[in-house]
Amino acid sequence: MKKSIRLAVLLMGVMPVWSELLAEDSSFFRADRGVTARDDRPLPDRFDSADVLMWRQPLAPGHSTPCVHGDAIYLSTFDRDRLHTVSLDRATGKIRWSQTVQTDRSEPYHSTGSPASPTPACDGKRVYSFFGSYGLLCYDLQGKLLWSKPMGPFQDEFGSASSPVLVDGKLLINQDHDLNNFLLCVDSATGKTLWQTPREGFTRSYSTPIVWDGVSAGKRGKKLVIVAGALRLTGYDLETGKQLWSVDGLARIVNTTPVVAGGLLVVATWSPGGDSDARITMEPWEVAVKQWDKNADGKLTREEANNKEVLDRFYRIDLNQDQGIDRDEWGKYARVFELARNSVMALRLSDTAGEASGPAAAATPQLLWKYERGIPYVSSPLVYRDTIFVVKDGGIVTSLTPDTGRMIKQARVAGTGSYYSSPVAGDGKVFIVSERGVLSVLQAAGDWEVISSHDFGERTVATPVISDGKIYVRTEQALYCFAIRSKDKQ
Repeated sequence: MKKSIRLAVLLMGVMPVWSELLAEDSSFFRADRGVTARDDRPLPDRFDSADVLMWRQPLAPGHSTPCVHGDAIYLSTFDRDRLHTVSLDRATGKIRWSQTVQTDRSEPYHSTGSPASPTPACDGKRVYSFFGSYGLLCYDLQGKLLWSKPMGPFQDEFGSASSPVLVDGKLLINQDHDLNNFLLCVDSATGKTLWQTPREGFTRSYSTPIVWDGVSAGKRGKKLVIVAGALRLTGYDLETGKQLWSVDGLARIVNTTPVVAGGLLVVATWSPGGDSDARITMEPWEVAVKQWDKNADGKLTREEANNKEVLDRFYRIDLNQDQGIDRDEWGKYARVFELARNSVMALRLSDTAGEASGPAAAATPQLLWKYERGIPYVSSPLVYRDTIFVVKDGGIVTSLTPDTGRMIKQARVAGTGSYYSSPVAGDGKVFIVSERGVLSVLQAAGDWEVISSHDFGERTVATPVISDGKIYVRTEQALYCFAIRSKDKQ
């Protein structure tokens, strides 16, 4: 089969997926599955001019990506032990309402993170917020609390980051921490649990689930929930929560969200110690206790263990939190290090993987290729105009071919440092923002070129959102709305 034909088969179904999203009329984190299919509205390519700034609304801190729906924007913020769900007017940026919950138990989170990291979701009737160990909250569009679902506390000193996902009247949330991991599906109208599937054997990760619509090569099957977790990718039946398949070969901590473009599934995962030439290892338990167990009690305390990699991760290895690592705990995490693999991988979702019944319903996706350079840590991949774009910390942008994984171009953009937000695209442009607040605009092509760069001078973690010819950029200080004004449109 010629490459062009094979690629067309892989990407077939992108437009039906987008059409179905419009029919569902729901908005949530990366609701486009990392594929921007509508790019007919002109977008700015330079942001240093006041002409393209429609408004700027100062906000309290928070890392959630704006949820744009109808004439409103929803996001979350935090202030000490208070957690806020906020609604803004889309035309002006003015705050319409802000609902606050107070917790007497502030969830721990990473120094670079936030208790307001998960992105809200909206289905046109209700708004859903998730605040980690506090749980799920559901409001109507005027800010009235309809239901809440407490969760946690989770054993994870880095907090929670996975966002809720809406599909077919269901709300999905995945929680992978050090213990008691699960994928939860609730009725979006009532909050009633429809099913909850334990995720045994996984360690902490922060990826948001995606839903594959079962569309591949013109066929439609059963919808699947796909979750990227520590060491493996897993597919579940949307209706029952039953695990259908799993694929090994992921990093030991997964922060990124996969991309589905028709029958093509792209996953990029990286974590320290998972590269083939720089792997982290732990000594065999017998060697470790012989060297360091000074009181011969069969456990290693912080004071005894003389392995930096272990000490840096002592909290998560010490699963029962008794301040000592035993043989079983040591062995479990040594296995995680051993199996972890960093890569960008592409898989073909089987045409029969989503069929309603029969043995073919559990068909495992086929690995097409792997690429092991320029892998992002937190920033998720983007598929746009038959090209895969990934952004590695340091501002290293790589473009790959979807059918073979061949690297087309790899170069550095102006924004250095970390990248927590994911690339978005529209109007033939790719937009990426560094943590330091440098927005780079690229020409959307395999051999991409930088069109412009703009420094906001404000820390930026949230992913930009493109909607109806506007691009929304959230920094830690404000939400910006940019667009080409009507008089400037050609």
